[in-house]
Amino acid sequence: QVQLVESGGGLVQAGGSLRLSCAASGFTFSRYAMGWFRQAPGKEREFVAVLSWNGINTYYTDSVKGRFTISRDNAKNTVYLQMNSLKPEDTAVYSCAADPYAGSWASRKNGLDYWGRGTPVTVSS
Repeated sequence: QVQLVESGGGLVQAGGSLRLSCAASGFTFSRYAMGWFRQAPGKEREFVAVLSWNGINTYYTDSVKGRFTISRDNAKNTVYLQMNSLKPEDTAVYSCAADPYAGSWASRKNGLDYWGRGTPVTVSS
């Protein structure tokens, strides 16, 4: 049974930091690209970042470049999202996803293989 379980969300003041984790099981983690999406209230789900299976290729949405860093530990079957310099507009439910391919995640969000349920992040001003 495939599971993606996010943790690390919470309430933080603007300018602060959070690190999200996503623990995976039930599939061969090291062969999958892993990434993050977010969905703010009343808005569509938005691509945030993705990391290829070997950790070499990363892609970020423009609004988080320079502030967020995605990483993975294949020994622990876990992907992370380090979020620094948080802004109120980063408030959303953050979900991790898995797919064999790292390309075009923003346009393929409805076709990715596996999803977690999400963890809420609230950034206060």
